[in-house]
Amino acid sequence: MLECRDLAKTYRTERGPVDAVRGVSLTLPAGGFAAVIGRSGSGKSSLLAMIGGLSRPSVGAVLLEGQDIWALSDDALAGFRNRRIGFVLQAAGLLASLRLLDNVALPALLQRHEPAAQVYERAEGLLAAMGLAGYPDAYPGEISAGEQRRAAIARALINRPALLLADEPTADLDEVSEAEIMAALTRVNREAGTTLLLVTHALALAEAADQVIHIANGALAA
Repeated sequence: MLECRDLAKTYRTERGPVDAVRGVSLTLPAGGFAAVIGRSGSGKSSLLAMIGGLSRPSVGAVLLEGQDIWALSDDALAGFRNRRIGFVLQAAGLLASLRLLDNVALPALLQRHEPAAQVYERAEGLLAAMGLAGYPDAYPGEISAGEQRRAAIARALINRPALLLADEPTADLDEVSEAEIMAALTRVNREAGTTLLLVTHALALAEAADQVIHIANGALAA
């Protein structure tokens, strides 16, 4: 389902090149759950950005459902990313001026492939699945950080992505909210069959994963 081949990312800085990711290859089957573990600055987020179609690799390829995503044009990649990849980041990234229901529906509305009423019905169902059934008309500033993160998961799922990428989704949350987010992500993976790739620095959060990938200094570690 997901295959990364010899991925490398080098950043050019005033002090010279910095190798953030060095020759990483990995595979993840459809419906699988993998956790990428490593210290801060180990290259985890750079790796995820390449897999998610956000940052072009210096070397290597990313194949998702057989499609080499970095062989696509910029417009085609943007469309593919919106349809097939969902993102949950440390910052929820909800638009403050929109209701939760609108935030969740927005990625599907932008595609204009189905009636708005159908999109909003699905968005309402996703909010309910995330324990936010009573908050469709609430604004992000009116709910807690943990609730915002659950709304962000609902938004990431609105287009029924093949792959859900979660980058440190619980790093700034208390233990109760962290447990809620991890339960929600695990449920999406186990019950909906969505392939999940979680990046974290906390080994305890990776215990539920089928596959744990250790990265250090930009490379896979034994």
